[in-house]
Amino acid sequence: MRRQLQTLFHRKFKVSLLFFLLLALLVHLVMDLALPATRRPCGCDAKTPKDSGIPTGSPVLASPKKLSLRILQDFSGSNGSLEKSSQLQGTISQARAGELVDQRRNREGNAGQTEGSKLAALFEHPLYNIPLPEVTEKDKLFVVNPTEKFSLRSSSGSDEWVSSSKAETLLPTGKTAYDTYPSWLKFHVGINRYELYPRRDPLMPTLLQDLATKKIVSSVQKSGGTQLKLIMTFPNYGQALFKPMKQTRDQETPVDFFYFSDFERHNAEIAAFHLDRILDFRRIPPVSGRLVNITKEIRDITTDKKLAKTFFVSPGGNVCFYGECSYYCSTEHALCGKPDQLEGSMAALLPDKTLAKRRSWRSPWRRSYHKSKKAEWELNPNYCTQVRETPPYDRGHRLLDFIDMTILDFLMGNMDRHHYETFEKFGNDTFLLHLDNGRGFGTHSRDEPSILAPLQQCCSIKKSTYLRLQLLATQTYRLSDLMREALAADPLAPILAEPHLQALDRRLGKVLEMVRHCLARAAHLDEVLVDDVGSWV
Repeated sequence: MRRQLQTLFHRKFKVSLLFFLLLALLVHLVMDLALPATRRPCGCDAKTPKDSGIPTGSPVLASPKKLSLRILQDFSGSNGSLEKSSQLQGTISQARAGELVDQRRNREGNAGQTEGSKLAALFEHPLYNIPLPEVTEKDKLFVVNPTEKFSLRSSSGSDEWVSSSKAETLLPTGKTAYDTYPSWLKFHVGINRYELYPRRDPLMPTLLQDLATKKIVSSVQKSGGTQLKLIMTFPNYGQALFKPMKQTRDQETPVDFFYFSDFERHNAEIAAFHLDRILDFRRIPPVSGRLVNITKEIRDITTDKKLAKTFFVSPGGNVCFYGECSYYCSTEHALCGKPDQLEGSMAALLPDKTLAKRRSWRSPWRRSYHKSKKAEWELNPNYCTQVRETPPYDRGHRLLDFIDMTILDFLMGNMDRHHYETFEKFGNDTFLLHLDNGRGFGTHSRDEPSILAPLQQCCSIKKSTYLRLQLLATQTYRLSDLMREALAADPLAPILAEPHLQALDRRLGKVLEMVRHCLARAAHLDEVLVDDVGSWV
């Protein structure tokens, strides 16, 4: 009897053990099947690589999270327009942003070896290899001790940059003191009388990557200006100007809006940098797109009390803020994340004015900034004669540099060029800084011919500029194709809607037509095409 009970007990124990093992296996199978479903993006329409503008095999396609972009403002106030904009807007993967920047760095670093790259071929063209005058010590913005080493050291709980007097004087084999500089300092040191950065700048990929990925340790509001901008600081003491996203790529400025009340667009700042580089001006500081966490990278680290007071959570559960400024700084025009992710442009700051003074010049063709009054140049067709007799436009290449800037503005559709700046150290014999381009690329369906008034009234242009514009109008080097390729490398791509790219080609044709009209009227061709290339072309 006892043996029968023991046998029965063992059988029941084995059956129970087998049951629990099967149950555990079943639970694991259910969990494995359920987890992938929970990681899928919620409510997002799947897009093919072709539709989304992302190459097949791109790491962004494998990202488990897609962050839809916030529709921050619709000029027309139409909810239907907002819904349409959100459907047209692409999605950005925060987790893969760093990988996209790495891809951009690799593409730019190997630009000369990239097969089929129109951009690489353009920069190899003779017109983009005209040598600059020799840069002497007096032509450099900063004269740096070549033996001075900089390193970031922690002392008494705070980080500071220390020179070779406090740091080790011995450098690794093959390294120079310059190699110890952070990218932003190398950018500042490289500025000279003739250019903001060189044509083939090996630093550019690293600097753009730092702007897009470097940790942000401080965010404060920039004083002045009509719209909200932030100064963001990195651990290596580099700084960038952050302009947040205010409208979507496909929205246009309504025809009834005045130019002085238009939004400043983050994607316009990014596109302006690349356009300026393709035109070979190189007068806009480097700009990169970035997806910023409003909570961790602005609200939690800001020391700006006025800015801190403007944060709130919207009824939709999104983190918002609006800051203090002249236009669009209110609860109704708040900048909101999704739920706390916000697009923006990050522009490398120029050296502090206490170290490198800059002079601000009022544009001779400044608009009236009045709803009904017109400026003198709009009423006087011979206005350029008066400008030519006024310093600093009466000698040198200042007027021609200004016309370069005019062409850049016309291609972007930027009517808001009321001032420009130069580095004071170089006097009047230097390039113009093309700063503050956020009001460009607001319209693509119409052009503003009045922006070209300086070219039309003066009928003068640098020969090098004219030749490059002609080159960019050819099939091989079509401007829209070059811009499309350059902007595709930005972490926030696509930067411009396709109609804006097509508008660039149309506007370029109008610039060339205006120059041809000047040539047809001129007694001497060199009065229109001012030779600045000599025997190089």
